[in-house]
Amino acid sequence: MESFVLGADHAGYRLKENIATHLRAQGFSVEDVGCFSEASVDYPAISEALALKMQEVHAKASPDTTVYGLLCCGSGIGVCISANRFPWVRAVTANDHNTVVMSRRHNDANVLCLGARVIAPELAVDLLQTFLNTPFDGGRHQQRVDLMTCLNGHSLTPAITVDKQGLPAIGSPEESPLC
Repeated sequence: MESFVLGADHAGYRLKENIATHLRAQGFSVEDVGCFSEASVDYPAISEALALKMQEVHAKASPDTTVYGLLCCGSGIGVCISANRFPWVRAVTANDHNTVVMSRRHNDANVLCLGARVIAPELAVDLLQTFLNTPFDGGRHQQRVDLMTCLNGHSLTPAITVDKQGLPAIGSPEESPLC
């Protein structure tokens, strides 16, 4: 079973409502954390509400339930940056199918962020369907997803030095824990 938590700021409100209608018509459980009109709101608060509601829904759900999030704002960028502050969120801003596919296959993205001022509503629904239909590849990508979760504001390798380009200078790429 799959469950969705939706959120949007004022710029993404109409797109969120359109997507909510689409998801409910497909039989998904939908939780809406706002906003509930086109009155101006701060998108970081919406992203936080979505992240916390995803955690709450996940805690109450059966083990076979997958909880996804969808955030909308003008560009999709602000809500994405804000949502990724939470270690259980892997949000992606996507304006094309390839970005959606790769975010699901390699990064196990669980929150799709869309820009209402960037893409048409029809493309948004298509991207959502691609998001839903693309599985996580697992395998070598699981370790990377686990590392992203562990970051949470902390370095995985505290003794890294950098070269002139700002890249890790800790041996060959094969030896680097970041490669």
